[in-house]
Amino acid sequence: MMATGQTYDKTLKQEAVQLVKTSGKSQRQVAEDLGVAMSTLSRWCSELATHGEQAFVGSGHLQPEAEEMRRLRRENETLRQERDVLKKARHLLAPVEERFRFIEQHRGQFEVRLMCRVLSVSVGGFYAWRKRPPSAREQEDGTITEQIVNIYHQHQGRYGSPRIHAQLRDEGISLGRKRVVRLMKQAQLAAHHTTHRVVTTRTDPRATPADNVLDRAFQAQRPDEKWVADGTYIATGSGWMYLAVVLDLFSRRIVGWAMKGRQDEVLVEQAVAMAVKHRKPAAGLLHHSDLGCQYTSQAYQAFLKDHDILVSMSRKGNCWDNAVMERFFGTLKRECTSRTHFATYEEARTALFEYIEVYYNRVRKHSTLGYLSPVQFEIMKR
Repeated sequence: MMATGQTYDKTLKQEAVQLVKTSGKSQRQVAEDLGVAMSTLSRWCSELATHGEQAFVGSGHLQPEAEEMRRLRRENETLRQERDVLKKARHLLAPVEERFRFIEQHRGQFEVRLMCRVLSVSVGGFYAWRKRPPSAREQEDGTITEQIVNIYHQHQGRYGSPRIHAQLRDEGISLGRKRVVRLMKQAQLAAHHTTHRVVTTRTDPRATPADNVLDRAFQAQRPDEKWVADGTYIATGSGWMYLAVVLDLFSRRIVGWAMKGRQDEVLVEQAVAMAVKHRKPAAGLLHHSDLGCQYTSQAYQAFLKDHDILVSMSRKGNCWDNAVMERFFGTLKRECTSRTHFATYEEARTALFEYIEVYYNRVRKHSTLGYLSPVQFEIMKR
C-alpha cells in the first residue's frame, strides 16, 4: 500500500489513469488496488483529461502565484473531504467501533488519516482495531447480513426492512427490526422507490354512474365479498400494454387480470370474467371501480347484472375511493415494471404474469395481512 501523505511522480499518475481506462475495473477498485484515495485518483483523471502532457508538472516547476493557487486548492480539497466525511458519518459519532467501521468502509474514498482526524480517533487505534478478531456479536451480524442479502436478492430488491424482518422471523431468526435496518444500511441495501402512476380514466358523459356503496370500507369479512377493479398501462417497445385487474379486498389477492394493446370494455370484461370463473362468487358480491367508460359501458354492466354482482363506483376525480387498487399499481410499478424496458408485448406479458400469479399472490408478504401472502392468508382463514 502506498504511504499516506506520499507524493507521486508524473509517470505513476499517468499509469494509474491509464489503468482506469484499460483495465475494466471501476475507479474505486483501481484506487483501492493502488492504495490511494478515490478522490485523488479522480483528480488525476480529470487533470490529465484537461491538460494532457502538461498535467502533473510538479511543484518545483511552478511560479509562486501558481504554487499558492495549488496550495489553496489542496486546502480546499481537504476541507471538502472533511465536510463529506462528516455528512456521511454524522450518525456514527458516538460508538468508537462504529467510527472505525465507517473508516474501513470508506478507505477507498477518503484518506485514513483525514477520516481519523475528523472522527476524533487515532490512526493507530484504527489499525489496531483492524487486527482485532471480530467479536461474537460482529460474527453474528455477518451471518445475519448474508441471510439479509440472500432474501433481498431472492425478491429482486423489492423487500425493505419490514418484510425482510418478517422473512427472517419466519425462518426462525429472532432479532429486532432496528438491527435489520442497521445491517441493511451497512450492506447498502434499500427497497426500490415508487414511481408515480399516470391516471388512465376516460369517462363517458352519457353514462349514469352508480353510487359509491363501498365508501372506502376496504376491509372484508370473507373472500369474494368485495372486489375492486381498475386498469393501468405499461410502456413497451411495441407500444402501450394495457392491464386490467380485479382484486379481492379480503385477502388483497388478484383474482382476475387481462392484458392487451388496447384499452376498452373487452379488456376489463376479460379480467372480471376470469375472476368470476375462478372464484364463483355468491350473489351479492360488491364490485367497485372508477367512472371509466369501460366500467360504465352497457356490456360491462350487463355482465355484472347477469352474475348478480352489485355495483359501486368512485366519486368523480376522487382516486382515494379506490385507494387499495391505486396502492397495488404503485407496488407493481415500483417492484416490476419501472426497472425494466420491455421490447415487446410478449416480454411485458410474461413479466406481469410472473409478478402477479407467481410472486404477488403467492410469495410477497403483505403488511395488511400480518406479513402473509394473499394465498397464505386465504389458507389460514379457511
